[in-house]
Amino acid sequence: MQSKRNGGRAQHPQNHAQDVRDQAVVLTFVLAINPDHLTICGLSQSLNEEPGTFTRPDAVERAVRDLTGVGLVEIDAGRVQPTPAALRFIAIIESSV
Repeated sequence: MQSKRNGGRAQHPQNHAQDVRDQAVVLTFVLAINPDHLTICGLSQSLNEEPGTFTRPDAVERAVRDLTGVGLVEIDAGRVQPTPAALRFIAIIESSV
């Protein structure tokens, strides 16, 4: 079974699951280091310090692209940072209401 995302190419469900996992890792890291911001290369280097973190060499770049597309991260002066929406979501989650 294949699905299409954003009118793009067909993607296998296991690839989609891996993309979502990669996005979760990248977004969690970007939120954790905030207010520090890294470039995509810097993120990739930091996140790949432990071998086997990502199964594809372009995983961080793909995750940043997809997270940017849905408004959870943005790139400002070449550095990846969480959007106000992502920061608000974390504030809501951490409030434990």
